[in-house]
Amino acid sequence: MSSSAIREIGCYSPQDARDREMWQRLQDFCTSEPQAFGRNPETGHVTGSAFVMSQDMKSVLLTHHRKLNRWFQLGGHCDGIADVPFTALKEAYEESGLKRIRPLSAQVFDVDIHEIPGNAKECAHLHYDVRYLFQAEAGETAASGESHALAWVPLSQLEEVTGSPGVLVLRDKLAPFLKQHCQ
Repeated sequence: MSSSAIREIGCYSPQDARDREMWQRLQDFCTSEPQAFGRNPETGHVTGSAFVMSQDMKSVLLTHHRKLNRWFQLGGHCDGIADVPFTALKEAYEESGLKRIRPLSAQVFDVDIHEIPGNAKECAHLHYDVRYLFQAEAGETAASGESHALAWVPLSQLEEVTGSPGVLVLRDKLAPFLKQHCQ
């Protein structure tokens, strides 16, 4: 995989040491792993996620993941497609039932590298998750088969629904990101 793969992910402005470390690990992985955008659990893989905000920007749409039995943002595997913003938007549509979702910026919102637990089909592996920010514009939500439920969760109540640092990062990063990249 060449460094051009990072260009397919988009621009990212790391804000702190955690961001810089995640971005560097993602770049190293994409540069060294020929199957970075595949789905091989032996190597780990890049995934694309969508923080879909409500029209008033006060709530985020979360899915109660069927396999992991926890609340997360929408998203999924690239399945060989190196266009990660496309993957994030596609997954947002597939998992939400919404009819129109608008990207708020082409800029990467966050990068989070985390372990997915092993199961009967796959060994434990890393997801190099690249997250983008979107806004719902039209349609009613409808959970997909990958989800137990969907919920619009007010940002002020995120910790009541999930303890996942990968989701809670939204609360801290949203206002500065909007100010810097979405005016």
